[in-house]
Amino acid sequence: MRLPLLRSLALLTVLLAGRGLAAPVESFPQFLQGFEAKAVAAGVSRGTYRAATEGLTPDPNIPDLVESQPEFTTAIWDYLDKRVTESRVDRGRAAIERNRELFAAVGKRTGVDPHILGAIWGIETDYGAVLGNDRLIRPVIRSLATLVHQRRGRLAEDEADFIAALLLLQKNRLTPGELLGSWAGAIGHLQVNPSNVLAHGLDGDGDGRIDLHGSLADALSTSAKFLLDLGYQAGLDWGFEVEVPESFDYLLATREQLRPIHFFSERGIRRVRGRAFADPATPVFLYAPAGRNGPKFLMTANYLVLKGYNFSDSYALSVAHLTDRLKGAGTFAADWPRQTKFPNLAQRKAIQQALTRLGLYDGVVDGRIGPISAAAYARFQASRGEVADGFITLQSYEDLLEATR
Repeated sequence: MRLPLLRSLALLTVLLAGRGLAAPVESFPQFLQGFEAKAVAAGVSRGTYRAATEGLTPDPNIPDLVESQPEFTTAIWDYLDKRVTESRVDRGRAAIERNRELFAAVGKRTGVDPHILGAIWGIETDYGAVLGNDRLIRPVIRSLATLVHQRRGRLAEDEADFIAALLLLQKNRLTPGELLGSWAGAIGHLQVNPSNVLAHGLDGDGDGRIDLHGSLADALSTSAKFLLDLGYQAGLDWGFEVEVPESFDYLLATREQLRPIHFFSERGIRRVRGRAFADPATPVFLYAPAGRNGPKFLMTANYLVLKGYNFSDSYALSVAHLTDRLKGAGTFAADWPRQTKFPNLAQRKAIQQALTRLGLYDGVVDGRIGPISAAAYARFQASRGEVADGFITLQSYEDLLEATR
């Protein structure tokens, strides 16, 4: 089963990863004055624009925040440890129980597993607990105006979100003080960026407005619609932890082609703890985030939908795992290789440069190690007769440095 979405997602990990801030080309007031024409051309009224931007000042914290994105700089097990904790699982079960009728209604109406929505809620805002923290949650208009003025590496997307945020004010009778979110502009309980709120937003409580900060019903309904529009399949699990035999060819662990579970079963892959697969025909791909020595998974298309929500494997696996924990499941069966030593940013860039020189990598040299870099490194491992699991460590840097001298 080949999915065009897979290649698009792989490309997006390169194109959409922030590359820091460029220097502003004008003062902040000049930027706001000049941007008005672009916003008006996109449907924002002059009255809305001027009311939202009058007296606006840039957020001085934005430059430092752009450079610290844990999804791309933290070992996956450290990321999971901080987000899928016993206390968060307990709080999540209690929060879902308090809102049982709402979660059930959204699940029935959309077909989206309520526990996935609960897990996103938990990962994003700790079940709404952080929404009152003004160090984390701030006016979205100011944040996005600052990002556009600062011209970070995704200027077109930031401009689109800034305009979308202005349109949300206009369409939903919100004030700038009511449109609150993260420093990057993600709004409300489940943190959806303005462009996606505009495209997928639903009025879950029937009050005629879409307010993801003030209404949990709106937030859950909008995220459910967003997941559906990304291709979410009702009744399909996100994936399964599996055991992989030593002889397995990890070059078959490609996301560009999903294969039926029985393809992997025939090559010795088994579900952990003796569990059976419900449907051997389910299309999946093998994901080994820590290589041959860590937990491994057969992932369905619904896992890729989670990556469409936030394009990070650490994030998607955290949501997936918290979903299962909220349902009563335990921790992963396999242990993470926690003693692994990783390359620093300069070394990660050198790894990508070396893979490029060897003709194995044609992506951006940005030091962000994702599926494209891992696949290139797996091909390098295979050329040396090694297990081609694509797991990039400090030793990978040393091996590639030697190979390209």
